Amino acid sequence: MRIVLQRVSRAEVRVDGEVVGSIGRGYALLVGFRAGESDAALAWMAEKVRGLRLFPDAQGKMNLPIDEAGGEFLVVSQFTLYGDVSKGRRPSFVDAAESSSAEGLYHRFVDLLRQGTIPVATGVFGAMMEVDLVNDGPVTLLLERD
Repeated sequence: MRIVLQRVSRAEVRVDGEVVGSIGRGYALLVGFRAGESDAALAWMAEKVRGLRLFPDAQGKMNLPIDEAGGEFLVVSQFTLYGDVSKGRRPSFVDAAESSSAEGLYHRFVDLLRQGTIPVATGVFGAMMEVDLVNDGPVTLLLERD
């Protein structure tokens, strides 16, 4: 499982020009899955994302988790995170989960995030989406779990 996490001051995702998910301050999560991803990996990643201390405290240090900062999640599926460009000029997606299994993984991950108190907005799995965001910081991290 791979996530590109961006701390944002706002973010929204549109499908066919219509906003389907939006947040104010929080994390925009671009999420990709491998074939055979385990439920344990999903649970670990949901807990990791909830617990990261990436918001500034009163002294300006990244020391506050998202819930204490009053943040939200925007979760967008992104199979291209498993694109391999080490050979040739076109990416290979052989490591990415097939769409049918990736969709289930995506929804389980979103459900795990929703078990907490932090609001969660989403894109539409498999849709052509436009994501608009304003980085806060900028703070961008790559998280990966085997």
